[in-house]
Amino acid sequence: MSWRRLRTLIRREVRATLRDPFTATILVAVPLGALLIFGFVLSTSVKHLSLAVLDANGTAASRRLVAELAATGTFDPRPVSTRAELDRALVSGRASVAIVVPPDFDRALRRAAAGGRPPEIQVLYDGGEAVLAGNAEGFLRAQLAHTGATLATAEVSRQPAAGRQGGVDVVTRALFNPTLDGTRFMVSGTFGFVLSFLTTLITAVSIVNERLAGTFEQLQVTPATSLEIFLGKILPLGAVFALDVLLMALVAGFALGVWPQGNILFFLVVSTFYVLVSLALGLLFSATSSTAAEAVQKTVVFSIPLVQLSGFAFPIRNMPAFFRWLTELFPATHYIRLSRAIYVRAEGPTALLPEIGFLVLFGAVLIVLALRSLETRA
Repeated sequence: MSWRRLRTLIRREVRATLRDPFTATILVAVPLGALLIFGFVLSTSVKHLSLAVLDANGTAASRRLVAELAATGTFDPRPVSTRAELDRALVSGRASVAIVVPPDFDRALRRAAAGGRPPEIQVLYDGGEAVLAGNAEGFLRAQLAHTGATLATAEVSRQPAAGRQGGVDVVTRALFNPTLDGTRFMVSGTFGFVLSFLTTLITAVSIVNERLAGTFEQLQVTPATSLEIFLGKILPLGAVFALDVLLMALVAGFALGVWPQGNILFFLVVSTFYVLVSLALGLLFSATSSTAAEAVQKTVVFSIPLVQLSGFAFPIRNMPAFFRWLTELFPATHYIRLSRAIYVRAEGPTALLPEIGFLVLFGAVLIVLALRSLETRA
């Protein structure tokens, strides 16, 4: 082996890499970005979790209990006036956990201080996000026990409640996923990851390869309009990926025992539309790529924030405020919410209209941009 030839080859590769600004940027920015996102943004701990509070007691003792929960920064209490309103908050996702303070809470505290049975506080939480739900239950149990013990001690004038470990008993119930099985949560999110990454990659690479072969330019000089070319490209691929969605749903059901709790036809319609949105995004990537390798690089770079920030694996509600707003700009965020709402909470079109509206808006914008890219290349 000649060290001189080796040094010459190394210099050649270094120069070739540095001449490509996109690749050089990826080599530096992606590792640093992933490190900062994983270390700073992504977390499964509980902080500022929306807490629906049904205070049927309304006394100083119950108000102090809620105030203590808010003071830690772990929960953001949101008062509700009825049990129906509490249920709606949990079903719609506006609240991830809820507590119900009984009407006789203050009297039960006095009985507990005298050695009687402590009051029971009911805790309800969304079991769909299994890890977050388990952490939320643990935090609530610890905080309610500590605050309850403090309140019970105050009732007997500096004498602790004899023989009690805490001033309240906590009765918990997990909604939508009573066993806290994480399979349903991951399966419903996997649809978003696969449809976002694979559709974008296949479209971008196939069209770039056609441009390199010259067949795409030949197509553009035919009488076909940009809209016809666009539909001719994405509809066949869209049909294939729509079939993939159906096959994935069947495999998840038969092999993993995970079927959508909601309407499977509604889920397939939403997924098919999202496939078209992702295909339009892939067409945009192809319009800005000169080689198939560059299209692959752009798709991989796009998939990193997709996995990290779209809610696929990490809860969005635990992210800093800026990143929570940023995630709303990802079509995948809204599709994954739709997928999990249908799969886990059995929600229908009426309840999901806001998310459907966002997805339609993103689809319209991406389709218009894709059409303009075709007209520019024509």
